[in-house]
Amino acid sequence: MIRFEQVTKRYPDGTTAVDGLSFEVAEGELVTLVGPSGCGKTTTMMMVNRLVEPTSGRVLVDGRDIAGTDPVALRRKIGYVIQQVGLFPHRTVLDNTATVPALLGWKKAAARARAAELLELVGLDPAVHGPRYPAQLSGGQRQRVGVARALAADPPVLLMDEPFGAVDPVVRERLQNEFLALQATVRKTVLLVTHDIEEAVRMGDRMAVYGQGRIEQFDTPATVLAAPATPYVADFVGGDRALKRLAVTPLTADDLEPLPDGGAPDGGTGGTRARTDTGGTARTTVPLGGSLKDALALLLQDDSGRLTVTGPDGRPAGVLTPAGVHRALRRASPERVQALSGEDPPDRA
Repeated sequence: MIRFEQVTKRYPDGTTAVDGLSFEVAEGELVTLVGPSGCGKTTTMMMVNRLVEPTSGRVLVDGRDIAGTDPVALRRKIGYVIQQVGLFPHRTVLDNTATVPALLGWKKAAARARAAELLELVGLDPAVHGPRYPAQLSGGQRQRVGVARALAADPPVLLMDEPFGAVDPVVRERLQNEFLALQATVRKTVLLVTHDIEEAVRMGDRMAVYGQGRIEQFDTPATVLAAPATPYVADFVGGDRALKRLAVTPLTADDLEPLPDGGAPDGGTGGTRARTDTGGTARTTVPLGGSLKDALALLLQDDSGRLTVTGPDGRPAGVLTPAGVHRALRRASPERVQALSGEDPPDRA
């Protein structure tokens, strides 16, 4: 859906923002661009909607060189979400969300109906929040409106520049989860710029790790964490990359111990004890396919050191122990990742 072919951006003062950039983003894929400030990731993203023009090379969207497309028409077909949202303060939330459909010539009733539909999709009641103004919303709510506005004309491509950076960590994690759930439904082709390696790992189907104006590694988060291509990438993703891999390593049946007699450890029906609203004790479980990070968080809260894991039918499939977590991380070791990909291990010299 998006392809860069030997793209370079050089400014008149001699600064090279990106140099010989070539990569492709598949339709429906979410790719994160991650790196330090000034590395060229935002410049890359802004060349997709021609807010920045390349010095050389080509950028193609849906197979067409965008250099031959009217910039205004192009931008109206590409959703754009920025950190500070950029809502019009004098317009209501509903009218803000309906901006692009209105610019495309939709009738007012149709544009407002689409806006209401999108507000509901991002978790905002259009009857409650639609008549309000941006200043009357929380930061997280404004960010949701920004996403709804970007999706209002049903664009095939969505560009997101530090979209969750202006809110506190708790709200940021919730917005990330909500956007991933939304993406599973709408399946847009997304470029998401971030300087946060945790966000890049959590959000991306694949991630591009930038050095200075160049992509040092472009691969799945699991592969980047397990097998950094260069010393720079290894340093950037951090010495705790084995822990970060927990978030992108799914729980499989091979990681489990057999169920004890009775179907669940300690005679219960789940893994970790959790307090109920009435003060009693309840049991919770984790599903196969869930992340090792979530499973380990629950496992560490249980005095037994054992957590029941359920299969697709909701029935207990086995027991996760700390040894199982270790096996799962070994399964995602650099050697295993390289063996599965058929590539030679990276040179770490």
